[in-house]
Amino acid sequence: ESAQYVKMIEIKLSQGAKPAHGGMLPKEKITPLIAEARMLEYPVEHDCNSPPRHSSFSNPKELCAFIEQLRELSGGKPVGFKLCVGQPEEFTELVHAFIETGIHPDFITVDGSEGGTGAAPPEFSNSIGTPLPEALSFVHAVLVGSGFRDPVDKSKSKIALIASGKHLTGVSLFKSFCLGADVANAARSFLFSLGCIQALKCNTNTCPTGITTSDPDLEWGLDPMNKQVRVFNFHKKTLHVATEVMEAAGVNSWTEIHPALFVKRTGIGTSRDYSEIFEHLQVKPGELLEGTGPKRLVEAWDLHDGIINRVV
Repeated sequence: ESAQYVKMIEIKLSQGAKPAHGGMLPKEKITPLIAEARMLEYPVEHDCNSPPRHSSFSNPKELCAFIEQLRELSGGKPVGFKLCVGQPEEFTELVHAFIETGIHPDFITVDGSEGGTGAAPPEFSNSIGTPLPEALSFVHAVLVGSGFRDPVDKSKSKIALIASGKHLTGVSLFKSFCLGADVANAARSFLFSLGCIQALKCNTNTCPTGITTSDPDLEWGLDPMNKQVRVFNFHKKTLHVATEVMEAAGVNSWTEIHPALFVKRTGIGTSRDYSEIFEHLQVKPGELLEGTGPKRLVEAWDLHDGIINRVV
C-alpha cells in the first residue's frame, strides 16, 4: 500500500559519516510504528542491527541485476545507489559492470566524507572516505569518459548525479553543480533549521531537542507546527541565494553550470578554477572507452594494471 508513495529507490552501499560501517538501532528507540516498518515483532527484545553489506548481491554485476529487479518490481521507478568513494577502482569496476551487463542505475548519490551523524564513530566520520569535491568530480569524470554523462548539457546524461556533504548555503549548492552534480542533498543543515544543537546523542534516545528520540518526555520539543515554518524558510531562502549566484555567473539553468565558473585561491597571488584544480574533469566524452584520457582516470579505469590510484 505504501509503495504508491515511493518516488525513487536508493540502494545504500555506504555513507560518508561511516563508510564500511553498519548501523544499530537500540531496542529502546523501537516504537510499534518503527517495528511495523522494519517488520519486527513488538515488543522488541534486541537491538536492530544493519550490517555494512547487502545479502542480495556480492559483486558489481549482481548489483546491476538487483537494480533491474527493483526497477521491474516497482513498475519502472528510478533506481540508484549511494556511496562514499574509497579506492577509485572500486567505482570504475561498477561502471565496467554497467557496460558489460547493459544495466545502469538511473542516478548515483555521491556522499562525501564530510557527511555526519551523531550516531557515527568519530574516527570514521572524521577520517575515512573521500571528501565531496574530489569524489564528485571523479565520479562525474569517469561517467563522462565512459559515455554515461554529458559534460556540456547535463540534462542529456544517462545517469543523474546527486551530491551530498555539508550543503549549508546557496554557494555550496553552486559549487557541487560546478563539479558535476544535478541535484544536491542536504541533511545536517535541515537538522539545524529544526533546532539540532549537535548534542551527539542521536543513538541514545536522549536527544535534548526531541529530533532523534522516541521518548515522549523529549519528543514534544519537535513541534511540527512550529518547525515546519523554519524548515520551509530555510529551504526557500537557500534556493533563492543559489539562483542569485547562478544569475551572477551568467547561466540560465543548472545544466549550463561548469567547472570553470568556480575559482579558488591556491596560493599567494595564484587562483585556479575547478577544471584546472581537478584535471580529470577535462576528460572527453567516451574517451576512457578508447583507453585514453587524463592519466589518473586511465589508471583507475584499467582494472588489470596493478595500480591502485588514489582519487587525489
